[in-house]
Amino acid sequence: MEAGLRVHEGGSGEPLLVLLHGLGATGDVWGGWWPLLARRWPGRWLAPDLPGHGGSPPLAAYTFDGFAAAVAGTAAPSDRMVVLGHSLGGVVGLALASGRFGVPVQAVIGLGIKVVWGDEDLDRAQAAARRPPAWFASRDEAAARYLRVSGLSGLLPASDPAVDAGLREQNGRWRLAMHPGAFAVGAPDMAQLLARSQAPVTLARGEHDPMNTDEQLAQLGAPSVTLPGLGHNAHVQSPELSIALLDPHR
Repeated sequence: MEAGLRVHEGGSGEPLLVLLHGLGATGDVWGGWWPLLARRWPGRWLAPDLPGHGGSPPLAAYTFDGFAAAVAGTAAPSDRMVVLGHSLGGVVGLALASGRFGVPVQAVIGLGIKVVWGDEDLDRAQAAARRPPAWFASRDEAAARYLRVSGLSGLLPASDPAVDAGLREQNGRWRLAMHPGAFAVGAPDMAQLLARSQAPVTLARGEHDPMNTDEQLAQLGAPSVTLPGLGHNAHVQSPELSIALLDPHR
C-alpha cells in the first residue's frame, strides 16, 4: 500500500512507469505485462488500484483531479514518470501531466479513452453511481458481473486471480470491490486536458474499440496510434502488441 492505494510494483531505476487501469478494473489487469516489463522497461513500474477500485479506499467525491492526486502520492517528487493509462486511467494520466500534482511527468499515453460523450452516456453513468452495490450468492455470479463492468468478458476467465482483486466476500455473499460512486466521474474535457499537459501526449486505441474512432482521436490534434486487430482492452487482449507503445520512451 502506498498513499493509501494498493499498488503492484517492480523493477528499479528510472524512468518510473505508472500503469493506470480503466473504470471498474484493478491494477491486476496489467499482469500480462509484468514479465514483459522485466525485459523491455529499464526502470521501476507501478500499477495501482485507483481510488474506489480493488483494494484502494474510495473518494468522498470522484473527479479526475481527485484520482490524479491519489496516484501522485505513490511517487516521489523526483521520479521522472511515464504514464500509460487505459480509458479512465488515460484521463487520469492527462490530469497528472498538468503539473499541478508535484510529479514530473515526461510522457503520457492514453489508450482507449472515450473522447465523445452523449447525454445518454452521462445519464447512464450517473444512474449507475446512485445504485447501491449488488450482492451475489456466489463468486461465479459476482465474477461474471465484474468481467462485464470492467469490459473484460471473453478476455479473462472467471477463475483468473486478477478477477479476485475486483471482488469482495462477506458472510458468504459476494459483491464488486468497486465503489459505485466512481461511475459519476463524468466526461473528460479532452481539449482542456491536452492544452494543460506539460508532457507530450500520445492517444492510442485498438482498431476494433467501440468507445472511439480514429477520426475522433485525430480531431484532438495529438499524435495517435491504432493497434491492429485489438479492441477496447487492448492491453489485456495482447500485452505483446500494446507494450510497444512504450518503445519511444524507454
